[in-house]
Amino acid sequence: MADHLDHASSSKEVAAAEVEAEQAPMAENDDMDPTQYFENRLNYLEAEKANGENPYPHKFSVSISVSEFIDKYKSLFNGDQVEDDLVSVAGRIMCKRSSSSKLSFYDVNDSCLKIQVMADLRKSELDRDEFAKLHAYAKRGDIVGVTGFPGKTKRGELSIFPRSFTVLSPCLHMLPNAANNKKQEVWSPGNLRHPQTYVLKDQETRFRQRYLDLMVNNHEIPQIFKTIDTINQYIRRFLSGLDFVEVSTPMLHTIPGGAAARPFVTHHNDLDMKLYMRISPELHLKQLVIGGMDRVYEIGKQFRNESIDMTHNPEFTTCEFYMAYADYNDLMKMTENLLSGLVKELTGGYRVRYHANGYDKDPIVIDFAPPYRRIDMIGELEKMANLNIPKDLASEEANKYLIDACTRFDIKCAPPLTTARLLDKLVGHFLEGTCVNPTFIMNHPEIMSPLAKSHRSIKGLTERFELFVNQHELCNAYTELNDPVVQRQRFADQLKDRQSGDEEAMAMDESFCTALEYGLPPTGGWGIGIDRLAMLLTDSQNIKEVITFPLMKPPQDASPEA
Repeated sequence: MADHLDHASSSKEVAAAEVEAEQAPMAENDDMDPTQYFENRLNYLEAEKANGENPYPHKFSVSISVSEFIDKYKSLFNGDQVEDDLVSVAGRIMCKRSSSSKLSFYDVNDSCLKIQVMADLRKSELDRDEFAKLHAYAKRGDIVGVTGFPGKTKRGELSIFPRSFTVLSPCLHMLPNAANNKKQEVWSPGNLRHPQTYVLKDQETRFRQRYLDLMVNNHEIPQIFKTIDTINQYIRRFLSGLDFVEVSTPMLHTIPGGAAARPFVTHHNDLDMKLYMRISPELHLKQLVIGGMDRVYEIGKQFRNESIDMTHNPEFTTCEFYMAYADYNDLMKMTENLLSGLVKELTGGYRVRYHANGYDKDPIVIDFAPPYRRIDMIGELEKMANLNIPKDLASEEANKYLIDACTRFDIKCAPPLTTARLLDKLVGHFLEGTCVNPTFIMNHPEIMSPLAKSHRSIKGLTERFELFVNQHELCNAYTELNDPVVQRQRFADQLKDRQSGDEEAMAMDESFCTALEYGLPPTGGWGIGIDRLAMLLTDSQNIKEVITFPLMKPPQDASPEA
């Protein structure tokens, strides 16, 4: 009878402790100076090492992930415990709630998922003093391994009841604390982001210390990067289904080519030669098509020494593919199929809500359902701006007309005032702002498209399109120029722009022209900015949100040598 009363009393104590712990989570050492906290933790580790303990074990055998644990045991009834089912899980302590020296509660996270650890002295393999010491020094942020049995508390919290509890890697710093303990919904594609719910809100800290961002904003940030992985996987499946081969081409180029952009310059010591970081893989990929690989693509990094803003980062990811016996008409259809299919797979529909005007404003809706709007660049520009641009766009007359037009509309264009740069500014002013839903701006002038094939029926234009979504370029594609004589002339024309001060104009690439002399079949080439696509599909306003470690200016307090 006494044993029964003891057991009943103990059960009531545990139940009461559950209520107390869940209602009053304990934020440890909130009032301690972070520097003092760091020193205290270092001193503790040194003392452990001096006692012959290893605070950083080499191995912990995980038998089940947090995700698998939840899936397997979520159907248990409140109060159920499966003591014969011993499992081992690992994760990071994100919350610690101590009821007494005999009972501690932890939330252990693995990415955005968490389970409760209910550490009860009666279930532990440790004696009372060892148990008390271990759980006194286990802190928020520590990575722990737990071996125990699954169950649910009487209040329905899925938990693991540890037989053993091991700190695998201590966190020496205090983690930021949430203003409240409200459970946040895990983000998934198709939903809006809610930065106001972040524990760590400061963008500078989030981008510089992405590991911290992932830890404490774990209801959204890990899912953003998992979605980017899903985007890449979908593109690979799409292209693989069309018999494309994924390849890798050089990152270091002797001539920066394939795009109009300023390159990063480096130097190879052994060869004593200047090299350039890749601005585009285009010219190498087309040489593979010349060699007989009819369908090739590459997903990889490009590097452009340009300004940093909400949609530009010097290092970014693209996918480019080249398809023999295709033209830009085929590529427009492929673009519609790829993007609409991707959005449907991610969200279940074709419409995406996006905070284009800030998270404090209502989101816009972007409809990816095909077909996409198509507008002729020059014709639409003349219509929107009431212009009558001279037909010979390479003439001095056309250049003067466009300079006057920019002046009239107060459109700023930095020198040199080449016709290509002036047209780009006018298009940006009058056309791009109309492209919220996916829109093809097509048939660019030859002077803007040195690698694109001339239009088959409109003199002076090319068979090129750019896809704009939410007023920003997402894709660029064209029927490829494959006449080596014309290609040399186009490069020579670009050289004139370079000599007039346009550092983004393309350089002459004689080796590529030689490759063209062996015969490039009629080919369509296409490229997409993966980061910008990810921004749209994750409701991210800043490109830094979708790059794991974006380039940042050094902190002001950093020394020049640091």
